[in-house]
Amino acid sequence: MGRLLLTNGNVLLEDGPPTGATVVIDGDRIVEVSRGETPPTSGTDRVVDLAGRTLMPGMHICHFHACFFNPGTGLPYGCEIPPAYQAIVCAHNLDLALAAGYTGVVSAGGPNEVEAGVKQAIEAGLIEGPRFVPCSRELSTTGHANDAIPWYWEMPRVGGVHICDGADGFRLGVRQEIQRGAEIIKLFVTGGHLVPRAPDRMEMTRDELAAAIDAAHQRHVPIRGHVVGKEGILLSVELGMDIIDHCDEMDDECVAAIVENKTFVVPSIYYLPIRAAFIEAAQPELAASLRQEAEENLERLAKAEAAGVRLVLGDDYSSRGMPHGTYLNEICYYVEEAGMSPLSVLGWATKNGAELAGRGHDLGTIAPGKLADLLVIDGDPSKDIRNLTDNGPAAVLKGGKVVKGELAGV
Repeated sequence: MGRLLLTNGNVLLEDGPPTGATVVIDGDRIVEVSRGETPPTSGTDRVVDLAGRTLMPGMHICHFHACFFNPGTGLPYGCEIPPAYQAIVCAHNLDLALAAGYTGVVSAGGPNEVEAGVKQAIEAGLIEGPRFVPCSRELSTTGHANDAIPWYWEMPRVGGVHICDGADGFRLGVRQEIQRGAEIIKLFVTGGHLVPRAPDRMEMTRDELAAAIDAAHQRHVPIRGHVVGKEGILLSVELGMDIIDHCDEMDDECVAAIVENKTFVVPSIYYLPIRAAFIEAAQPELAASLRQEAEENLERLAKAEAAGVRLVLGDDYSSRGMPHGTYLNEICYYVEEAGMSPLSVLGWATKNGAELAGRGHDLGTIAPGKLADLLVIDGDPSKDIRNLTDNGPAAVLKGGKVVKGELAGV
């Protein structure tokens, strides 16, 4: 089969707003980006005229709980449904992400080793799905926020939580999760951000946190953490954590440390107002508090981006009030509520997301040699983000193949 030429496209390149160009794909990779005349073709080539539609890199969503099913309903965390059911839920939610234009998904915690198996099924071609980075269960200490209420009356409870205590316990726990297929480790470091513990409550000691980070890095596996309070943020950055989830108390001191250490931040602010609306009638004071928290976090976010913090997308989808499949609303939220430019937020989703996933060398931008994970968008989302968020991509390509939507002639 010959090459695929996508001509007359409004192509989103790394060096600025979209520009008219032709992108040539051979197999699963981009081989040429021409801003001039259309490259010559052979009889086996396929040429698709994009008619001015935007062509952009596939996006990454970097905080994703593919398996969770209505967490917080009183059942053991990650044990709400059987593992076999979880695998089907996981595959379904990954498919929803792919249809929304997220050709890459990085998990932030999964139960029962389900995610690693679903990734194998995607790579074997048994099911369609994005490029997936499966995560460990959530590692933290006895009695931490997701282990405390209730304590399940001595019933077995593996699910989504892996309890470790002491530095040696965390070294073993991290190694066990990697052995079971985790390609990223998740820690629960502090309270805060919609869990029943205060942000300044440290759930792990310095020695435990250092041991967990060291054990992951010895195996060349990145590590992330639920970190909200300032003390936890600074300690996590100092010890070399790769990704901080939430990072609510990110002040100027934290920003400086994060930038210096090139730590990724997943702000995940979008769920706060969603949760506030969900509980408004029953808990109006808490709802008001969550809205205030969101406003303060958005103010911090603007400063963080201006300072050079590497921000990415993702949130606690599957939580009550924010179902899977609503992922594109988060992009709209950061543009319309936080005042971020569409180009900036698209950069979080593409270039930054690919780098977080360890795939910056072959994903995240449109350039020769990179994998042809691409989105075709009606309109220009760099000017009006709702061209992407209202209807989603017209077509999603993964490795040069159309996997969602339609592209005439392909």
